Formats: sequence, C-alpha cells, structure tokens
Amino acid sequence: MLHDIWRAETRKSAEQAFDLFVKTFEDKYPKATASLQKDRTELLAFYDFPAMHWQSIRTTNPIESAFATIRHRTKRSKGCLARDGMLHMIFKLGQCAEQNWRKLRGFNHLADVIQGVNFKDGIKQTQTETAAA
Repeated sequence: MLHDIWRAETRKSAEQAFDLFVKTFEDKYPKATASLQKDRTELLAFYDFPAMHWQSIRTTNPIESAFATIRHRTKRSKGCLARDGMLHMIFKLGQCAEQNWRKLRGFNHLADVIQGVNFKDGIKQTQTETAAA
C-alpha cells in the first residue's frame, strides 16, 4: 500500500492511497500512521516538481553511490592519516567520483524549479493555469 502512495500518477490519487493506508493500519500501528500523517505534506512534496525529477527525489541512491568510494577508502586507511590529511583525501576522492556522475534526469527543468515555476502533478503550470487555481 505504501508503493501505491509514492507511485501514484497524481497528487489526488496519492492522497487517496495515503488515506486508505492510514485507515487500514491506524488501529494496528498508531505511532507509525501518526508519524506519516504528521509529515504528509513533506512526503508528497515531490508532486510539486517536474515529473522527470521524481525518480531522483524518491531515492537516496545518488547520495549512497557518491560516498561509496569515499567510505571504502576511509575504512581501509583508518588511523593512517592525520585529520587534515584525511579531509584532503576525502575531498580528492569526491572530485574523482564527480567525473563519473550522470546528469539529473530532466536537468533542463532545473532553471524552472530555481525560478519558482509551479508544477502540478509533475506538469509545468502556465500563468493562466496558476491564476485559475
């Protein structure tokens, strides 16, 4: 049922799936459902971004992948370097890893997001649609 929430095509269907999940599991898991309800706005915030960005917003994999190399090297050299040397090594490893990063899907929409353009269910809203809403 959780997958139905974050894989929904629109915010409205996600809200319906969210309500169904809470109604179904509220008696059995009251603390978990209360926590989800408290953070409902933040959990569904990705519907206000371009649909091409949703996959990147929903996952922590880019963060985990970026630091996998750094984590691997720092565990092996633990205690071998002073603090400043370790920070320098981590910085250089990050720079090397940066060369293999892929562009964000829908990177051409980043300027719209930064400028505050409104998106509804992943679709860019025009001025007339925004005014009507």
